[in-house]
Amino acid sequence: MNAMTRRDFVLRSSVASLAALSSMKAHAEAKRPNIVFICTDDQGPWTLGHTGNSDAVTPNLDRFFSQSAYLPNFFVTTPVCSPSRASTMTSRYGTELGITDWIRTGQATGIDESETGLESKFPIWPEMLQRAGYDTALVGKWHLGVLDRHHPTKHGYRYFAGFRSGGVKPVDAELEVDGKVAIYPGIADDNLTNFAVDYLNTRDASQPFLLNVHYRWPHAPWQPLPEGDWAPYKDKTMTLPEPNYPDLDTEKLQTTMREYLSACTGVDRLIGRVISTIDARGLADNTIVIFTSDNGYNMGHNGIWHKGNGRWILKSTRDLDGDDPRANRPNMYDNSLRVPTAIRWPSVTEAGSRIGNTITILDWFPTICAMTGADVPRDATIRGRDFTPLLRGKKPRWDDYYYGEYSQHHYVTADLRCYRTPEWKLVRDFRNDEKDELYHLAVDPLEKRNLIHDPKYATIRKQLNNKLLAQMKSLHDPVLARTV
Repeated sequence: MNAMTRRDFVLRSSVASLAALSSMKAHAEAKRPNIVFICTDDQGPWTLGHTGNSDAVTPNLDRFFSQSAYLPNFFVTTPVCSPSRASTMTSRYGTELGITDWIRTGQATGIDESETGLESKFPIWPEMLQRAGYDTALVGKWHLGVLDRHHPTKHGYRYFAGFRSGGVKPVDAELEVDGKVAIYPGIADDNLTNFAVDYLNTRDASQPFLLNVHYRWPHAPWQPLPEGDWAPYKDKTMTLPEPNYPDLDTEKLQTTMREYLSACTGVDRLIGRVISTIDARGLADNTIVIFTSDNGYNMGHNGIWHKGNGRWILKSTRDLDGDDPRANRPNMYDNSLRVPTAIRWPSVTEAGSRIGNTITILDWFPTICAMTGADVPRDATIRGRDFTPLLRGKKPRWDDYYYGEYSQHHYVTADLRCYRTPEWKLVRDFRNDEKDELYHLAVDPLEKRNLIHDPKYATIRKQLNNKLLAQMKSLHDPVLARTV
């Protein structure tokens, strides 16, 4: 082989090697899974046919749960929207982020928190996916600040269509799409679904993608409801969770339950559209679909409705204003903390499987980064754990404790802190010791009997309290500093 031939050979070999490497890289990029993260607003764990509610008409989610891994012990760290959403994104607690209650903006009365929001110094996992080459889109509710510096596009999203504030009207809502705000006629969540479906149909197919779909439903107010979603409930006598609760306003609860479950049926219908589009576009085999909610919900459970900022639904409180302290019941009941969650990960999760470990929204950040191969910043504080081994059917060492917090400052004030194990649960209100609670979940899962003052349980109360205080100390909880 002469010198020219050798040079040609080396050159051709180098070009071929580079082409092969480029092809391998492109193939690897194509195989990175897409993520569709669907989050409803205020959906209790008991609202699906799949979870045992015979009144609920949720065929699409029932089918999805049967195709997925179901996580029945999935908890939020704060049982109201803004701090829950902030923790979902950052893997940090609300007290660390300066977001401890829902962000209230533009209110005629009460606190105006227009300056409050998620600051860019806190990394979030959509930003990590964007850095890893993902196209990123958020459709729906943000509620992590209304100022431009808090905008989703400042946190790793290329595309945003939805609303920055806590809520919009159920019909003819004002929505922002690509930076332009306009009124969109019709049902708000139908329009959000249109944006999500359009994104799936028109996205750049050369990139893996993240699509967050954050629905308004089933958040109140519910009416007007589409006739098809309302029809299964309008003449139905609903099954109430505690029909004999003292002074229960049964008449109001029947109406409220009908409207709430109708909204759950509405969001089920729309999620069915999103999942059908994924399947029809041939994306299903390489797309991880996640369904969850931002907090749980009560509907007559323990005599209240709503979430962590629960309100009594009693005859004696029927005419009280929502801001009246007598109408309110701050709480960290499991129905407020637990959210219905399922993950469909093709070739990884087993259809119809059930993962009973305690998992929280803090775990989304490390888990989704592990799913996609996105790097977690070395200097980032991550409170959660990667639970992909559980999704893969492995049995890693996993501590099933839970720690949560809720410093409520709207309607009433409370500084609730919770330490929970599968057997026991301690809730303390650092503003009022008389409201502390202790439940033996193993025998009282509905949290009916408060054992906080029973001397028989003084030892377990002390043990749980020590663990709760240790968690507060490790987080430099400002509430603990005020009580020392």
